[in-house]
Amino acid sequence: MKTRHLLLGLAALAALSACKREAPQAAPATNPPPAPAHAFADAINPADFAEHVKTLASDEFEGRGPGTPGEDKTVGYIKAQFERIGLQPGNNGDWFQTVPMTETTADENTAMNIDVKGKPHVLKFGADMVVGTRTGQPDVKIDASDMVFIGYGVDAPEQKWNDYAGLDVKGKTVVMLVNDPGFHAHDESLFEGKRMTYYGRWTYKFEEAARKGAAAALIIHDTEGASYGWDVVRNSWSGAQYDLRAADDPAPRVPLQGWITGEQAKALFADAGLDLDKLRADANKRGFKPVPVDAKMSIDLKSATVEKQSRNVVGVLRGSERPDEAVVYMAHWDHLGKHPDEPGDNIYNGAVDNATGVAGILEIAEQMAKVGKPKRSVVFLAVTLEESGLLGSKYYVAHPSVPLDKTVAVINIDAMSVAGKTRDITVVGMGSSELEDVLKPIADKQGRTLHSEARPEAGGYFRSDHFNFAKAGVPALYVDGGEDLVDGGKAAGDAAAKDYGDNRYHKPADQYDAATWKLDGTMDDLSAVYEVGLQLADGDQWPNWYKNNPFRAARDAMRQGQAATK
Repeated sequence: MKTRHLLLGLAALAALSACKREAPQAAPATNPPPAPAHAFADAINPADFAEHVKTLASDEFEGRGPGTPGEDKTVGYIKAQFERIGLQPGNNGDWFQTVPMTETTADENTAMNIDVKGKPHVLKFGADMVVGTRTGQPDVKIDASDMVFIGYGVDAPEQKWNDYAGLDVKGKTVVMLVNDPGFHAHDESLFEGKRMTYYGRWTYKFEEAARKGAAAALIIHDTEGASYGWDVVRNSWSGAQYDLRAADDPAPRVPLQGWITGEQAKALFADAGLDLDKLRADANKRGFKPVPVDAKMSIDLKSATVEKQSRNVVGVLRGSERPDEAVVYMAHWDHLGKHPDEPGDNIYNGAVDNATGVAGILEIAEQMAKVGKPKRSVVFLAVTLEESGLLGSKYYVAHPSVPLDKTVAVINIDAMSVAGKTRDITVVGMGSSELEDVLKPIADKQGRTLHSEARPEAGGYFRSDHFNFAKAGVPALYVDGGEDLVDGGKAAGDAAAKDYGDNRYHKPADQYDAATWKLDGTMDDLSAVYEVGLQLADGDQWPNWYKNNPFRAARDAMRQGQAATK
């Protein structure tokens, strides 16, 4: 998930994967690539940072697609750097944590047939809709399923909101809006107003549809509500898609899930005698009831499914006094691999997203190891499958190398700013935890202020790997470079963000560029989160979520359990 400074609110579809990428192979034996000739310094250093990024984002690493030869090079490089730095294997004596996964590739010749009051509509894959299945089934056939519009697809008792009220949707095709009512209604009394809640995430919507027994779930795309265009949806939902095996992920799965364009939805609803704009307005009001659509959906989706595996890389700096307690630094190493069917440059190098994050945790590890062992352990975690739904971190949280009740905090680094020094620091999801109280005096010393992301409606807090730790109760900090550039102010920051979002985000052009990257601000950001982690690792503080945060109860239960065992 990417934050405001880089994407101008186009928060990454972190739970999506890439289009037409190279077909993954079985994970080969890991042999690290030759060590770079570069002589690494002991401290956080822009030249070292650039060397890591150049290597990880090189064409040789083939876009770091999970399950491909690019993965083998990537995890081999990270392991070799962890060893050189002086870390120890962090997963019960192993550098790697195997993440079992199912690869599913839908037949892109599939068409969705919708009969609207006797008028046929044929939706083409990619142009009009994108669909897939997480069930692992090679053939999902749905015949004449009744369609129903269910607003935002939200059942939230604490909000006194149920878009499914009064209608059994078992076997039906539910069609819903993206985001949540607070955003579209511009009403601060609904959910969290402009800030997206987890109910706005498409992952929640599909899971809720599965819990309700729907046969299929479709989200109507709109760029403002999604914070990304249809091209991002199309690119990310085409080609190989990855999931944890059902045995490793108890979340419910709807047989068929996907998106349709706003234009197609509007036309379908009009032919059924419904006005989509009016339905959207109605869905923003309390008491909304689902609306049957006089239409039936049929589809025969064939997919190729293969059981594969990927790997998290785990290194640890053992604590000198309380090695059983740990602070975690994390970054995802994966990106979108190769798209061999595309002409020209078809390697999605992912320099900013997220070679910068991996380089960041390597630089922090380098300096922390040379300073000396802190009292608590520090885990450095490079996770896979972020671009496929935060799956590597999800698996780690289910199988942690350090128990979660002994995990002090998580600091996530994802898509660092390379636009230069700023007068501020963006805290994604600001107002969440006491980690912000640790960060603030550090930022003050740098002469920088803290603020939330500019577009909280994009739901950035739910779109990067720290969120899996947060759901489990572990306080998590996710910061980004600020928006107010020392050289050019906020206007320059906005321009840099827009340029990245328009021209490089999830595109082959996301490459290291020595001529334009300004790493002095990146070093400030790394120094800030380094100081946060070091303070926690050398202290005895157990930061918590702020009061009324939904994750606080899980953390309180952990702490109570610790107290009971003492």
